[in-house]
Amino acid sequence: MLTDIQIAQKAKMEPIKKVAGKIGINEKDLEFFGEWKAKLKPELWEKLKKKKDGKLILVTAINPTPAGEGKTTTSIGLAQAMNKLGKKAVLALREPSLGPCMGVKGGAAGGGYSQVMPMEDINLHFTGDLHAITAANNLLAAMIDNHIYHGNKLSIDPGRITWKRAMDLNDRALRSVKIQIGKKKSPIEREDGFNITVASEVMAIFCLSENLADLKKRLGNIIIGYNLKGRPVYARDLKAQGAMTALLKDALRPNLVQTLEHTPALIHGGPFANIAHGCNSVVATRHGLKLGDYLITEAGFGVDLGAEKFFNIKCRKAKLKPDLAVIVATVRSLKYNGGAELSELKKENLKALTGGMVNLEKHLENLQKFGVPAVVAINVFPTDTKKEINLIKEAVQKMGAVAVESNIWARGGKGGIDLAKTVLKTLQSKKARFKPLYDLKLTIPEKIEHIAREIYGARGVKFSPVAKAQIKKIEREKLDKVPVCIAKTQYSLSDDPTRLGRPENFDITIREVRLSNGAGFVVALAGDIMTMPGLPKIPVAEQIDVDGMGKIKGLF
Repeated sequence: MLTDIQIAQKAKMEPIKKVAGKIGINEKDLEFFGEWKAKLKPELWEKLKKKKDGKLILVTAINPTPAGEGKTTTSIGLAQAMNKLGKKAVLALREPSLGPCMGVKGGAAGGGYSQVMPMEDINLHFTGDLHAITAANNLLAAMIDNHIYHGNKLSIDPGRITWKRAMDLNDRALRSVKIQIGKKKSPIEREDGFNITVASEVMAIFCLSENLADLKKRLGNIIIGYNLKGRPVYARDLKAQGAMTALLKDALRPNLVQTLEHTPALIHGGPFANIAHGCNSVVATRHGLKLGDYLITEAGFGVDLGAEKFFNIKCRKAKLKPDLAVIVATVRSLKYNGGAELSELKKENLKALTGGMVNLEKHLENLQKFGVPAVVAINVFPTDTKKEINLIKEAVQKMGAVAVESNIWARGGKGGIDLAKTVLKTLQSKKARFKPLYDLKLTIPEKIEHIAREIYGARGVKFSPVAKAQIKKIEREKLDKVPVCIAKTQYSLSDDPTRLGRPENFDITIREVRLSNGAGFVVALAGDIMTMPGLPKIPVAEQIDVDGMGKIKGLF
């Protein structure tokens, strides 16, 4: 059996200008990065903005196993299948982070015969967007410490700087560092640390900005810390927003690539969903809605994370109205949520599968709370049995939904025809009545409690003394009437990764609350979630190699 990268390397790509032509993009509206990649020029939006939007389809999932359940693969396969049915479908996905590429998951550009191309470029440096975001983040960090070094005219309190540096790799050693500012005789020492780039507020701002002017305004609104009087200090006080925008100017243009079957794909922005808002850029989504009759996008991890944030943050801020959600489930993830050990997931186990169905049931209930119709895609693996697949279909039918087998990993678009037909039928028969889950006028604790009870099924929320103090500070500045982005484990509906299935009688613990003022939301850290992950004992990086001709192997 060929690996993902072997399949990708054997594939024949079409020139990107030909792919662009399929959705009406003129060559003059492209900025080329070689023959297979391009960015969309700003002038294109002026030609598109008055066009009618296509249907917006979100691909989400249940709580996953550590290997993931194929949400991106399903998104790609569904788009390919829609095009095989003669529909004009466009993809809008996130850019992979080097963190998981070199850590646990390896490549994040789909899998099997449902991949985006060129796979190696997309997984590694691509068009340099994530590097630009890292540079903009760290420029602001450097300007903060430089300002203090040269006299600290803004009276920034070195002990209350909240802005962290960033790097797009997993490195637990950088979670907490000490830095020294000043001369040898009277140095100022302070605590600092790194976030992974995809958890940076600059990434969130980048993905939620409407255009360059909006980007610059949001960057200026970043709160970097507090002065000696306890008042917030903004990036605009340091006059940093102009240079940061200059670094991000070209990156803000969406990237156009193709799938293995030459379906157009916009890949842009890449926040994680367990520690950030988990959606691709608003700019790419807007373009995709104008360029296709159907836009298929995804939000990271399960409904409790990516989908909740897609609905409550992205759709609210960008005034998007989703038409349907596809929820990806696998036999292995349902067995895992039903108590089966990771080492036993390839064996038929109807008891564990039945036990894990409560996880899927809860995620379907959550989608109903947003007024969005749902279709369940069973992402089929070679070890799945007919009995297991039929059990899922029967159980989902009892839940009032429909589950369809998806063989897009093994067969590409052909393997997603039944799924695509079901999606089209559901779009015709069920009208979405989308609404966000909570009112922005609620207090920060009320919004967190509402998400915890309604989406996670929690009994309540416990706030640490640190979190309570941080909330009071945000409320004093009257910056609290914004959405909440809860950072928590992706493996459980709770904040404890070991509590699988559908946990009951549990509390969520919020240990820290951060204001992402430029992005326009509050981040609440639940449990022991980290914004700078660590590498596993045996990282994927150990198996990645390149031969003398420059051919990469081991990137899945």
